[in-house]
Amino acid sequence: MRTYRMWRVVTAAAVLVGAVLTGTAAGAVETAACTAGTGPYQRQLERYLRLPEDGRQSPADCRAISAFQTANGLVPANGYAHYPTYRMMLVAVAARNPNAARRCPVASYRVACVDLARQLMWVQKGNRVLYSPVPIRSGRDGYETRTGTHRVYLRHRDHYSTLYNRSPMPYSQFFDGGQAFHGSYGDLFKGGSHGCVNLRVSDARRLWGVLKQRDRVVVWGVRPGVVREVGPGA
Repeated sequence: MRTYRMWRVVTAAAVLVGAVLTGTAAGAVETAACTAGTGPYQRQLERYLRLPEDGRQSPADCRAISAFQTANGLVPANGYAHYPTYRMMLVAVAARNPNAARRCPVASYRVACVDLARQLMWVQKGNRVLYSPVPIRSGRDGYETRTGTHRVYLRHRDHYSTLYNRSPMPYSQFFDGGQAFHGSYGDLFKGGSHGCVNLRVSDARRLWGVLKQRDRVVVWGVRPGVVREVGPGA
């Protein structure tokens, strides 16, 4: 009996010490400093996240921006307000009402809406959004994605480019003279395409299940230039 009681005391003490050590480790993680400096899109992120809008990074700003980056799958999620974070902010804002400016036709049929100025797209039918806004990469200077109204005329799930070194173009949906929606394995927030509308592969896969042959595609606006930046911690 004495041996049993002593074993219970020792076990309880071990559990207590383990809990203290675990709590200490968790506390250290929670209080780890967020050290990224002020980013080029600091004010925009402060405004969107309802932080004090002074254009200067604070520890609270850094934590809030980092949480936003994590929620939107951005890596690294270090709290630096750079171009990819700004782009995902535009997507988040658009999600509430992507066609607020009424640039995409509200009709009884499906329409893939491509906003070059905001570098995002969505699909709607009437006032119902069938495919929520996602970020895109459209054509760079000299290879601009053509504006206007088009139709999906060819779909190829496992396509390779016949013009650009057989580059993979998964989930291709062509809508105008060789220009297509398709997935890209590269960094969607750098540079521009040769005219296609690039999407993250996961987004292109989902779009494949929404659009059909002969669905309309409406493209408008002008693609903005990419802002130069010095990088995290500057």
